[in-house]
Amino acid sequence: MRRMGGVLLLLACFVLLGSPASAQGTYPNRPIRVLIPYAPGGLTDVVARYYGDYIRKTMGQNVLVENKPGASGIIAIEELARAKPDGYTIMVGNISTNCLTPVLLAKRMRIDYDKDVQIIARLADTPVFFMATTVNFPPKTFAEFVDYAKAHPDEVRYASAGVGAYQHVNTEILAKRAGGLKLVHIPFKDGGPGILKDIAGGDTQVSWFNVSNSVGMIKAGRVRPLAVAADARLPAWPDVPTIAEVGFPGFRPSQWSAAFAPAGVPREIIDKLHAAFTEAARTPELQAIFEKSGMFAPVDKTADDARSWLKNEMETWRRDIADAGVKAADIAEVVLVGVMTRMPRVRE
Repeated sequence: MRRMGGVLLLLACFVLLGSPASAQGTYPNRPIRVLIPYAPGGLTDVVARYYGDYIRKTMGQNVLVENKPGASGIIAIEELARAKPDGYTIMVGNISTNCLTPVLLAKRMRIDYDKDVQIIARLADTPVFFMATTVNFPPKTFAEFVDYAKAHPDEVRYASAGVGAYQHVNTEILAKRAGGLKLVHIPFKDGGPGILKDIAGGDTQVSWFNVSNSVGMIKAGRVRPLAVAADARLPAWPDVPTIAEVGFPGFRPSQWSAAFAPAGVPREIIDKLHAAFTEAARTPELQAIFEKSGMFAPVDKTADDARSWLKNEMETWRRDIADAGVKAADIAEVVLVGVMTRMPRVRE
């Protein structure tokens, strides 16, 4: 009888505790933490907060955004990978942090990106301008920029959100395809806001920048778009040629954002998050905001579709990076050159 009583007690415990998922209750039952690999104010941060507001409404839980800038996104990615795989820590990253960094800087990570991180959903895609400062920089067209850079090797400075960021990789690819331009890379830890401020002030001359956040500086005459990475000219900017029109067909480096989770998050939670992001993307309110900003929300049917898309995206960039000769071994030299070049400008 004593043994039978012990068995019944054990069975009662299993009934009360249930499975781990049951013990946690219906997901989500507490706030969701969202890691952002940049300082506040950049496009990725803004996209995360747009979606966070709708996720809060539809899932009934607060969304706590935490900015974790630095190391080309590695700081945020590694924190994500180490988080408990329960769906309460996710990350909103972009092409730089969650595509190019894993390709270029995999050996610098203390995780295995492909095994430790998974995509939840694509969130936003936006055209990007290749733009130039109007401060003491003569080129007014893309062709003039190429001619100027050829005539002034190692003098034209271009800004990026960090080593391995899309601005860095895009410019190196473009430099090679334009005949081997010799440009100087200036990386910024704080991403978009630092880049735009620096170009507007003339400390750097060119960079890629999303259309939505550059409108003010363009209208103020501080920067000018030389080309746009889009399939066709933008209706709001009919005088800005596409990258294909200025001589680089097949090169379309858009800036996308997506949501990610640690590997091991149960499939039912990933599916629920994917459905919530998809529902948010289809709301008229978010679509109106995106359209006004020149963005659109690419909607995948399932998280598996997003996973297939990301795999193809990384393979495409891996080929382009290899073709341009951008190597992780060159990173230290690039950063050193950028720091040494920028220091005198800061003291002026």
